[in-house]
Amino acid sequence: MSWFYLLLAAVFEVTWAVAMKYSNGFTVLWPSLITAVTYILSAVFLSFSLKDLNLGTAYAMWTGFGIVGTSVLGVFLFQEKLSVPQVLCVALIVIGVTGLRLLAKE
Repeated sequence: MSWFYLLLAAVFEVTWAVAMKYSNGFTVLWPSLITAVTYILSAVFLSFSLKDLNLGTAYAMWTGFGIVGTSVLGVFLFQEKLSVPQVLCVALIVIGVTGLRLLAKE
C-alpha cells in the first residue's frame, strides 16, 4: 500500500504544480483552490507512504515523479520547450527513479 500512497502523492504533486501555473500567481480562484487542496493531499499521501518506506527513497521518487510529470505537462499544456540537454537530464531522473524502485528493500 505504501507504494500506492507514494504514487498518489506524486500525482497530487504534479496536479498542484500545474494548477499553480494556471492560478496566475494565485489571482484565479479555482486553480488557486485546487493548488492548495492537492498540495495538502500530496503531503498527506507522502506521509502515509513514509510509514513503511525509507525517507530518502520515497522523497527522491516523489520529487522525481514531480519533475518528470511537470516537464511533460509543461510541454503539452503550456507549449514549453525542452532542449536536448534538458531531455537527457529528465531521462536520467527517470533512470534514477526506476533504479530506486527496483533496488528498494522495502
